[in-house]
Amino acid sequence: MPLTSYATPFARLALANITREYPNFPAHLVTSAAEDTRPNSLHPAFYGAYDWHSSVHMHWLLVRVLRRHGGTPALAETAPYVNVLDRHLTARNIAAEAAYLLDRPSFERPYGWAWLVALAAECRAYSGAAGARWAEALAPGVAAVERLLADWLPKATYPVRHGNHPNSAFALGLLLDSGELSAPTADAVRERLLAWFADDHDAPAHWEPSGQDFLSPALTEADAMRRVLAPEAFASWLDRFLPALRSGASCPSLDVPVVSDHADPQIGHLLGLALSRAAALRSIAGALPDGPVRTRLAEAARAHLAAGLPAVERGDFTTDHWLATFAVLALDGDHPGEA
Repeated sequence: MPLTSYATPFARLALANITREYPNFPAHLVTSAAEDTRPNSLHPAFYGAYDWHSSVHMHWLLVRVLRRHGGTPALAETAPYVNVLDRHLTARNIAAEAAYLLDRPSFERPYGWAWLVALAAECRAYSGAAGARWAEALAPGVAAVERLLADWLPKATYPVRHGNHPNSAFALGLLLDSGELSAPTADAVRERLLAWFADDHDAPAHWEPSGQDFLSPALTEADAMRRVLAPEAFASWLDRFLPALRSGASCPSLDVPVVSDHADPQIGHLLGLALSRAAALRSIAGALPDGPVRTRLAEAARAHLAAGLPAVERGDFTTDHWLATFAVLALDGDHPGEA
């Protein structure tokens, strides 16, 4: 199912979100009554879309659809989108965002960090002067994330495995996909993934999903290992990690989640789970040889995409401010700057 038919509605949705300052949920520790805590003061680039990480990845979504379809019948008018990106992605704004990150080393770790680097990759892949301009402006943000990773990775003894923002595997996989990290940092990310996950086996997939997951702990881990293992080694690892895939036994990670209330901000995360699973299942299947396991994963990916996609744009801000990003990952590939 191509992204083409969604390009214009997703671009409009992204634009509406990244310029919408309120409602806002700033994850900011207030230390003084004198602080200016207005969202656009704390975050001159990423003040919209309810929270910082959503603003960053909705910028990524907008650049992605512009890069893929801007100037085509699918997205004929581009000027309004480019103009807003030019206002947000300036050297001055990103310098302020980078300083904020460096002053608060645990802020948005590692999920927001990864999306910032993914945004830089998408801008670099965008042809023409605008993409180069945005990528150059974002360079200090990428440098800040590199510094933060250099400090955090050596002491990250244990991964975070649950299905929400702090999930370690999802963020580190996204960072590797970006191609923006220096070679030493990318090597450190790979080494940490292997240290955390190489010996894992018999994942408790029957515990999934938790009630507010938007990521699958098992599938995000498998998708991360797909990125750091050779194909034959990955297939062997997957057999140990999720043996039910080859045996044909039930595997709850392949079952489309039940979403009882789309408007509930936490239960509604399960809509994102359907889409993030679709992306991970497709990527994992693509790394495997032809056979029953690959077929089973591909079928599950299609079922999850069909379940999650209709909920992307409902006029309900609880989902509209973030869900389309995961729809794009599921529709259009998992690599942030993929050609």
